[in-house]
Amino acid sequence: MFYFIIIGVFSLIGMVVGNRLKSKFKFYSQKPITGNMSGAEIAQKMLSHYGVNDVKIVQGQGFLSDHYNPLSKVISLSPDVFQGRNISAAAVAAHECGHAVQHANSYSMLKLRSGLVPVMKASSSIQQFLFMGMMVGMGAGFGGNIFILVLMATFGVTALFSLITLPVEFDASRRALAWLDNTGITQGEQYDGAKDALWWAAMTYVVSALSALVVFLYFFLQFMGNND
Repeated sequence: MFYFIIIGVFSLIGMVVGNRLKSKFKFYSQKPITGNMSGAEIAQKMLSHYGVNDVKIVQGQGFLSDHYNPLSKVISLSPDVFQGRNISAAAVAAHECGHAVQHANSYSMLKLRSGLVPVMKASSSIQQFLFMGMMVGMGAGFGGNIFILVLMATFGVTALFSLITLPVEFDASRRALAWLDNTGITQGEQYDGAKDALWWAAMTYVVSALSALVVFLYFFLQFMGNND
């Protein structure tokens, strides 16, 4: 029951932060940038500046679905960012390029995060099966301890993955903001707006990491309590 309370609380916090991010994005989408460049143009300009010539920029689908895929070396920008000529589009496009620059420079935390992706997927699958087992009463006695141990391990992977994601995201935003400032694409209030938008985007990852860490600690304490 306490597990579901934890999930409920952090889901609520995540929803509040997510809504705030959407609000910020929409607000800064109404603020044009001086150079009137689209997100796609800004992304191409930033990649060229850093000599990253093997990354493709495409228009994806959805809202705030922007991401960089290090396997295919593709930056997918949502339509609002790809076509947008505003602060939000500039900030998000530059942030995703920040990930591409990390990849080109072999940024250690990005390499570590990418290496953990298969383990993270396997852990998520194991968690689903274990929860189904616990729901039908397989969480008692010695078997229950085994379940708790495996849950603790898989949520440990989730927490580790989420924590490693934080420096990756913050570094990408740092690179993006520095480049936007140095090139003059966003100046004064425009730069402040880009920084504000990316800060709220980063907070979504902070909430996710805290949630994963708390759940891991919960199962860790349960396992330790069962062994007293």
